[in-house]
Amino acid sequence: MGKFQVETCEIEGLKVITPTVFGDERGYFMETYQYEDFKALGIDVVFVQDNQSASKKGVLRGLHFQYEYPQDKLVRVINGEVFDVAVDIREGSPTYGQWHGELLSAENKKQFFIPKGFAHGFLVLSDYAEFCYKCSDYYHPNDEGGFLWSDPAIGVKWPIPEGMELTISDKDTRWGSITEYKKEK
Repeated sequence: MGKFQVETCEIEGLKVITPTVFGDERGYFMETYQYEDFKALGIDVVFVQDNQSASKKGVLRGLHFQYEYPQDKLVRVINGEVFDVAVDIREGSPTYGQWHGELLSAENKKQFFIPKGFAHGFLVLSDYAEFCYKCSDYYHPNDEGGFLWSDPAIGVKWPIPEGMELTISDKDTRWGSITEYKKEK
């Protein structure tokens, strides 16, 4: 068995990676990234920046992307559980505007590879979550774009439990629709 198992998604380019975990009564060990192994899986990306965020239950971030400096991302959760979403915004893609969601948790240790050309967002389902992600380009604050998390043209089925109060930034409540984005292009 290799160090990483990869599942392809229905949208080309998206991949779910599950590392091999070696554990015993003391705890566990796993590799989360190794360039040559990922290259063999079809992910030939050089990551230049690692980010980590913490959020409480009900925090919804996204759907974000970069216009001129798009980023490949490798995301994972090291504490808690999130529903992670990628939306295809690649011009000419047969799956343009379609989304894929993946449950990422400290328990399942899955990672989600999101290539350039996708908008990204997540919803925290546990009381608290820590989210780590590698990026292939640096963040450029004046280059950020986004779509409204509830855009009916995208139709993400967020798993919002009854009674959950969402916490969304002001910025994330003001994004437009993917149909407006397509008109701008």
